[in-house]
Amino acid sequence: MESNSQLDLAHKFVRFTNTTIFLTGKAGTGKTTFLRQLKEELPKRMVVVAPTGVAAINAGGVTIHSFFQLPFGPIMPGQILNEDKNPKTESNSPIRKYRKEKIDIIKSLDLLIIDEISMVRADLLDGIDEVLRKFKNRNLPFGGVQVLMIGDLQQLPPVVKNEEWSLLRNHYETPFFFSSRAFLQSQHISIELTHVYRQKDESFIKILNEIRNNQLSQESYTELEKRYLPDFKPSDKDGYITLTTHNARAQKINEEKLKQLKGKPQQFMANITGIFPEYSFPTEEQLQLKTGAQVMFVKNDSSPEKLYFNGKIGTVTGFGDDVIHVKCETDNFEIDVYPEDWHNINYSINPESKEIEETISGGFSQFPLKLAWAITIHKSQGLTFERAVIDANAAFAHGQVYVALSRCKSLEGLVLKSTLSKSGIICDNAVSKFTQNMEANPPGEENLENSIRKYQFQLLEELFSFHDIYRICNYCNKHLQENRNSIQGNLADKMNAALPFLGPEILVVGEKFIPSVKRYCTDNQNLHENKEAQERISKASAYFVGKLEEHLQSILKDFSFDTDNQSIKKVIEGHLKQLNEKLSVKLVSLKSCLKKFDTANYQTVRAKAHFEKQNFRLKSPKEVVDENVKHPNLFRILKKWRKNMADKINAPVYYIASQQSLVDIANNLPYTTDQLKDVKGFGKKKIEHYGADVIKMVTEYRQGQNLGLLNFTSAEPKKIIKPGNKQDTKEISLELYKDGRTVREISAFRDLTVATIDKHLAHYVGLGMLPLDKFVEKKKIKKIKKQLEKEGVESLNECKQELGSDYSYSEIRYVQAYLKNANTK
Repeated sequence: MESNSQLDLAHKFVRFTNTTIFLTGKAGTGKTTFLRQLKEELPKRMVVVAPTGVAAINAGGVTIHSFFQLPFGPIMPGQILNEDKNPKTESNSPIRKYRKEKIDIIKSLDLLIIDEISMVRADLLDGIDEVLRKFKNRNLPFGGVQVLMIGDLQQLPPVVKNEEWSLLRNHYETPFFFSSRAFLQSQHISIELTHVYRQKDESFIKILNEIRNNQLSQESYTELEKRYLPDFKPSDKDGYITLTTHNARAQKINEEKLKQLKGKPQQFMANITGIFPEYSFPTEEQLQLKTGAQVMFVKNDSSPEKLYFNGKIGTVTGFGDDVIHVKCETDNFEIDVYPEDWHNINYSINPESKEIEETISGGFSQFPLKLAWAITIHKSQGLTFERAVIDANAAFAHGQVYVALSRCKSLEGLVLKSTLSKSGIICDNAVSKFTQNMEANPPGEENLENSIRKYQFQLLEELFSFHDIYRICNYCNKHLQENRNSIQGNLADKMNAALPFLGPEILVVGEKFIPSVKRYCTDNQNLHENKEAQERISKASAYFVGKLEEHLQSILKDFSFDTDNQSIKKVIEGHLKQLNEKLSVKLVSLKSCLKKFDTANYQTVRAKAHFEKQNFRLKSPKEVVDENVKHPNLFRILKKWRKNMADKINAPVYYIASQQSLVDIANNLPYTTDQLKDVKGFGKKKIEHYGADVIKMVTEYRQGQNLGLLNFTSAEPKKIIKPGNKQDTKEISLELYKDGRTVREISAFRDLTVATIDKHLAHYVGLGMLPLDKFVEKKKIKKIKKQLEKEGVESLNECKQELGSDYSYSEIRYVQAYLKNANTK
């Protein structure tokens, strides 16, 4: 298959399907170019990540760990998804808190691109899978997000320490990404780009292919041996770069070469703004150069001239004002090099378009150069050199031979500083096995068509599946009914009434329609052009929009709910928020199909719906009154009083009175102490603290509702409501006493002195309507009687003086009234 066909196939798989794709190819086959084109042209909502800071900067994305907030150590299967249940994970890392914007980005994500996938460990890819499942679809690999993995397995492998592999080996066959559970569970394809743009030398390409496939022939090995030149000492003018296995070795070579040059070094400090971590610096923060220094460009020329590219080698010829002059061997002119900018990217949501967009969190401005007599093989990945010296000794790991050799454009531009033994050219057996299987099963147009249809069915199956909504409603209703006595409002009744309709009219109908959808998606006819299918989808969408609005949206628009139990409140509120989100996204998605189902349009509308969902909040508790409360206005008065009292002492409202207590008061209207004792939750102490307040509120309410009690105005005395009669003030006190109030309560309630109330009630004791021993102790009655009979019944003051401070005027007055009544009989 020609390269254009491969690239075209890759583009179609990314654009029209949800298939997990591994895009690979030899060094120089255009993988990076393909990534850049996707970022510029693809309408899908995408995020680009890479395993290292430098790789992320080069790919125009962010690091895997920063975006997904994953730990750097081993990630055990299930660790991320179980963090909500376990405060600490196996790696002892705390639960990661994701910002709302990060969650929104993940929820709306269509495509995740992972660059340099060869360096991603299996457990890290599974960690990505678990985060995506956490916020998207738990039942699908990668949460239903399409994943495009770009890289070359023959290049640098994942870094796995021995102690890390001792933990992971029980879960993974190999450390490579293709051993991850998510990758194995996904419907994935592999597309290999075969046309090499970097090398034109066919014999050299043949050698590199044999190394990739772990099949280096003796003929090719002999050709490589010819490039072993141990005494080779290139001239600085030749532009050779040395590739080493260790950073310290490369740094030493560069420092020694720079010292050998005459003149004073020029220093150039990078300008760093915002957040730009040191591990992501594309070149030195403090760049030291001299005239004659060999340098490498570390960025493509951003100017229209495109005079240099990442990896191009040249020599510094001089310095000007904010400019460095560099001459490259292949050019007949000097390049004026000016500072370039690199950006540290973050992803955010555009508040207007609701699109995922890149935002710059930091910048790094510096001349796009670095000393380049030597660099590490690791840092050479992705670069192209005309001439290179490979100084690797026997320290090769998997992929390093291939990376080092494939940096060169030709065999003639390659020099080996040490011999290469065949055993040193390591190709991991697992990689070879995976690669062979990949090459034996290349995808074609038929795979593409099947993948397109599968993706269309996946979208429509999701659209007409209502299990999530039904499950949330069921759980919500279960908690509401179990805690019926602790809650107020109409939500429990409304949800309980809706549930019997949700099952048969929505859930079951949706399940029955899905097989028809599958038939349409497996027909040979294009779904977008299938008139019958489009009509059925349109009618079904209209049906479900109507049912969801009737049975569920109506509840969320008009319900009341409140409870003093904060744990119950949190659970119910969580269910309602989740239901509101699912329902609003579902309705928007269904409405987008009322005229026609179009895959691209549906994706866009559904993603935007995540950000345009209806605002949801529980109604203020003061608004919530249950339908079984007989006197809702009094209930609101009581709730307001309770809140004010709670605020005064900085305590929860239920500390003053439970919600059920307020319901009982609003239903039974107790306005005496004895009646208040029958209210659940109002014991002796509660009555002592709050009884007077409650009795006053109830009595005022009763009189205001013309229920036969007191009517208050600020200008007039308090009066009994008896139409047509002006009631005696003593009768008012008598009625209140008969209702169970104490003398002090009547005094406070009527705003009269205790003595006045005693006079009122003594009057009825004298009439025989009230028993004397209710007001005076029996042992006192006897002594007061004796003294009054001695002094005379009318001698109140003289009697008090003789009896002393143990006897009150009120007690004497009650006995006096009793004796007067007795004397009149």
